Amino acid sequence: MRVFPWGFWLLCVASAPARGDSGSKARSCAEVRQLYGAKGFSLSGVPQAEISGEHLRICPQGYTCCTSEMEENFANKSQSEFEAMMKESGRSVQATLTAQHRSFDSYFQDLLNKSEKALYDAFPSMYGELYTQNVKVFKDLYSELRRYYRSSNINLEEALNEFWTRLLERLFKLLNPQYHITDEYLDCMVKHAEQHKPFGEVPRDLKVKATRAFIAARSYAQGFLVGSDVVKKVSQVSLSHECTRAIMKLMYCPHCRGMSSVRPCNNYCLNVVKGCLANQADLSTEWKYLMDSLIGVADRIDGPYNVDTVIGTIHMRIAEAISNLQENKDSITSKVFQGCGNPKISTKGSSSEDKKRRGKVTLEAKSSAQALEMLVLDAKGNLTALKTYWITLPSSLCSKKVMASSASDDKCWNGMTKGSYLPQVMGDGLANQINNPEVEVDITKPDMTIRQQIMQLKIMTNRLGNANIGNDVDFQDTSDDMSGSGSGDSCPDDVCGKRLSKSPSTRQPETNAIPKQSGHGINGASSRSLPSASLLLLLSVAVIAAQHLWR
Repeated sequence: MRVFPWGFWLLCVASAPARGDSGSKARSCAEVRQLYGAKGFSLSGVPQAEISGEHLRICPQGYTCCTSEMEENFANKSQSEFEAMMKESGRSVQATLTAQHRSFDSYFQDLLNKSEKALYDAFPSMYGELYTQNVKVFKDLYSELRRYYRSSNINLEEALNEFWTRLLERLFKLLNPQYHITDEYLDCMVKHAEQHKPFGEVPRDLKVKATRAFIAARSYAQGFLVGSDVVKKVSQVSLSHECTRAIMKLMYCPHCRGMSSVRPCNNYCLNVVKGCLANQADLSTEWKYLMDSLIGVADRIDGPYNVDTVIGTIHMRIAEAISNLQENKDSITSKVFQGCGNPKISTKGSSSEDKKRRGKVTLEAKSSAQALEMLVLDAKGNLTALKTYWITLPSSLCSKKVMASSASDDKCWNGMTKGSYLPQVMGDGLANQINNPEVEVDITKPDMTIRQQIMQLKIMTNRLGNANIGNDVDFQDTSDDMSGSGSGDSCPDDVCGKRLSKSPSTRQPETNAIPKQSGHGINGASSRSLPSASLLLLLSVAVIAAQHLWR
């Protein structure tokens, strides 16, 4: 007879709700009330002491200090706070890349400006009318060089060829003022004169060196802007519903459970954040390639392509070319007359002013090689540090923003209570989240915004690769460079063949997020799956007969 009371007592103890401590008195919710108010919410309806938690949808349903409204508000708050963390982290990277772009751009523009100013300052006294009557030719050259650097659709080699042609036409007329030279005669003159290199080797040499330097410089500057833009757009990607629930459980559920002082377990935090940022982690490979490519081009700019010398001495090379023409004037003129005939004598007479003003080139180049060396050194250090940004982002957020506990802590918040966290930490990227215990991630549906940014990284890396070997690539609109039309082609086959499921299923996985329309097409496949009219009629008769029998 004494067994029943003891058994009944044990049953009562076993069925009683568990509390966070051994005390029978409901714990105070003062800490949660203080936190809730600090977040800007009204304290009306907030419990003074713990209540039963059957109403909770995200946090564990034990005794709690949170109502349904509080849980919803905390969930929304956790989403906005986590997204703010992402943007803040992204702004730091953006600031680094933008600062590098600004420094190099300022250096390069200053280099070009100084060369142009040196030309304007020295040429009037050196060449007189040979310069003053052709100022626009020189201004147009520097204008075209700037437009090319700013990624305008300009063929740099053609722009340089056009400059030398126009300069030759103008100078030939000024060096032969006693003749009446028509436009048709100039066309013939250019064809014959170019065979005899009126400007010496300067045009060819400058074209080779300037083209390589400008290609490298503009690709390098553009690479920083593309990297910054990618970070900005990726940082603005919203969290999924599943991620919002997981972040809420990580950041605010311990407060609801009366464990405000307990920090989240480090590995628990990593699994949550890796699940939420699975798509972002897939940027890592192409991001690293971009950083490496920028470093490679930086070495070229400060090395073989010698940007400082090439760009900073353009005016000196032009002066050298003009001097070559002046020295070989009689020979060039004679050969042109042989090929094109003698032009008519001009009635205006000739002036010998310019013949007297053939001063030797006294221009000096002011080297800024040390400044470039420091710029490149600084850039390479920052680019190296940013290589692992997307992979290290989860651990960075957990340690610096979420304030997770140390990896060895066994008295941390594990998503349910205070204790150790046993599940293993997931790998990086979308494909590795198939068994993430904290965030439900559909690995067959990659985020298209992020996939587009991966493509932008690939395109920019390709441009830098070409710049590294001196090949030019047009900077065109890349919005059409995305292959496919949202048919799931951007998802690798070994990833899209898997679909996340929290429970075992016998359903065959789909191989594409959206079926491709080719061959028989979607309509054809659908028609094969529909039953025929005769079969439907037969089934209807069978149902009616069965109903009749049951009656």
